Amino acid sequence: MRIVLQRVARAAVTVEGSVVGRIEEPGLVALVGVTHDDDAATAARLAERTWHLRLLEGERSCAERGAPVLAISQFTLYGDARRGRRPSWSAAAPGAVSEPLFDAYVHALRELGAHVETGRFGARMQVELVNDGPVTLVLDSAELDRPRRA
Repeated sequence: MRIVLQRVARAAVTVEGSVVGRIEEPGLVALVGVTHDDDAATAARLAERTWHLRLLEGERSCAERGAPVLAISQFTLYGDARRGRRPSWSAAAPGAVSEPLFDAYVHALRELGAHVETGRFGARMQVELVNDGPVTLVLDSAELDRPRRA
């Protein structure tokens, strides 16, 4: 899984002219991409990281502040633009695989106590946000177990 976390003052996601998810206070937007070898344990582990990372004002976490998360599925996080002019999406898991894992990520956040709003899986969405800082961080499950460089 690859998750782009953005600290926001507020954010909303709209589908076909209707707001389907909104946070109106400081929190995080989580853009969530799923690849082929992800599983529910990966989703739970990244939810835990999301909830406890100290990205909010004053080096606080969502857990410490009770801050909301707006989670949006985004398969394009696994786009590959190394060749030609048209990106390849082959590293992104298909919807039948990624939707349950996106749901597992959201469920794990809620189990931790998070107030989570979402977009609509597979829909064309318009995302509006006021990036605060700006603070943006990428969580990648492939990098979590890799030792840090000295």
